[in-house]
Amino acid sequence: MNMFKPLDALKSDPLALDVNRIENFLMRYAYTLDDGLVKEWDSFFCDDGLYFVTTVQNEEEGLPIGIIHCKGRGMMSDRIVALETANIYEPHRYCHIVTKPVITLSESNYFNVRSNFSIYRTMENGFTDLFATGKYLDQIILVNDVPKFKERRVILDSRRVDTLMVVPI
Repeated sequence: MNMFKPLDALKSDPLALDVNRIENFLMRYAYTLDDGLVKEWDSFFCDDGLYFVTTVQNEEEGLPIGIIHCKGRGMMSDRIVALETANIYEPHRYCHIVTKPVITLSESNYFNVRSNFSIYRTMENGFTDLFATGKYLDQIILVNDVPKFKERRVILDSRRVDTLMVVPI
């Protein structure tokens, strides 16, 4: 039994088109941050979107403690302004390695998406280290056929977090 749909069948399957759209959206998000285009970060979220970074221990224990907690694009925009004007940090670059996501459609008509990530950080002096690993737990909606994060939960594998986490991950 052939488990794979022929390419022509995928083209006519609206869910397959949405999955492709979401996968490209997730890659654009990572590339935007990797390219240092932080000013565009909040455009990936719907107006009332949530960006939340926590540790796996807090997540498993149901603790609402976040390392970063931005509710709404206004808070995200403030974070971008702070990065550009108030925060002092050594210049660095990220390189996201993101796994192929698992995507399911919820009963509420948004997509539940899970992917794992590794992020390498290269400092101005050329030193590169593994900065963070973990998983993304996302709720994505389509706004005029454009994917947007309703929620992006970043669950870090380690509770040891570098104080240089200034740029969203």
